[in-house]
Amino acid sequence: MKTIKQFLATDQQSWSLLVSRLALGVVILPHGMQKALGLFGGHGFAGTMGFLQSMGMPFLIALLVILAEFVGSIGLILGFGTRFMAFSVGLTMAGAAILGGHIHNGFFMNWFGMQKGEGIEYFILVVGLALAALIGGSGKLSVDNLISKRLK
Repeated sequence: MKTIKQFLATDQQSWSLLVSRLALGVVILPHGMQKALGLFGGHGFAGTMGFLQSMGMPFLIALLVILAEFVGSIGLILGFGTRFMAFSVGLTMAGAAILGGHIHNGFFMNWFGMQKGEGIEYFILVVGLALAALIGGSGKLSVDNLISKRLK
């Protein structure tokens, strides 16, 4: 029980943690919806699994990537399992930056199509927001807070 309380612990009045987790969840959710549901021009679950596996990613890791972006972003928006969801999203995005080759494209995003691919600036922001939620918890207005209050 003590471990669950520590996992859910947060500054229940923190607006900055609320804003951080909502920003992260709202930005990642459409990417998860592309991968899981095929929305916003995505390839859906089967297409994404096929693509990730064709890059040499094992089935389980490919599945976890899709779940991290889809379920993880929903969890962040709701403030449910915030630390776990933030860790999942942060790890997925760090992996994409490094293993997806973005780190070799420099810092900047490819705003004008003048470089060979996207740089790492987006990934730095996403991982930074994920770390804030991982360290601080969910902040105000979260399911974690409701559960935490009931456990006291």
